[in-house]
Amino acid sequence: MVPESLEFSMAILIGLLGATHCVGMCGGIAASVSMSQDDSRRGIPLVIAYNIGRISSYAVAGALIGLLGYQLSSGGVGILLRTLAGVLLILMGLYVAQWWQILTRLERAGGVLWRYLRPLASRLLPADTLPKALLLGGLWGWLPCGLVYSTLIWSSAAGHWYDSALLMIGFGLGTLPAMLTTGVLAQQVRALMQRKGVRRGAGMLIILFGVYTLPLSALTGH
Repeated sequence: MVPESLEFSMAILIGLLGATHCVGMCGGIAASVSMSQDDSRRGIPLVIAYNIGRISSYAVAGALIGLLGYQLSSGGVGILLRTLAGVLLILMGLYVAQWWQILTRLERAGGVLWRYLRPLASRLLPADTLPKALLLGGLWGWLPCGLVYSTLIWSSAAGHWYDSALLMIGFGLGTLPAMLTTGVLAQQVRALMQRKGVRRGAGMLIILFGVYTLPLSALTGH
């Protein structure tokens, strides 16, 4: 097993390295929450509430899939689950490095659920109060996203539902720098993550961790 502290650090790193994708998927709605107030300073608590709701939805999804993973973790199924987790990390690394964008196909799987949640999210706009911002974040966290889905499946191999939830919280925390920054700083963060060297280095780190996650000894019989 990979040490829990290393897994949690990797979850944060995945969220951080996926910053560009997160800004593209959720940055617009986060900006609209901030601009729902005439005074930008009054919008800060709303953005924080939105992100608390978003990360909470990741934790709930992690707990649910972690519970399923725990039920399936016995015997050969557990090995299969961890193999799938390692493979998805490798695919995620290829995705972050922009070598292969296959993870975008996972987003189609969540389209059915989002079709029902999107009208509910739309009714919360403008999210000009803390409860509305919190609920909007909780719903927006279920937006179809290949990065979130692959992290979810990876977290399902954590062993217990609360470990899976914790990994998804770590992933959410990793996305915060990109989601909380606005204006020039946000552009600088995005420009940094767009650099080939940064993306490829990040992708290689995730790929190596994916290889390390694979239960190679169990698969080879050694």
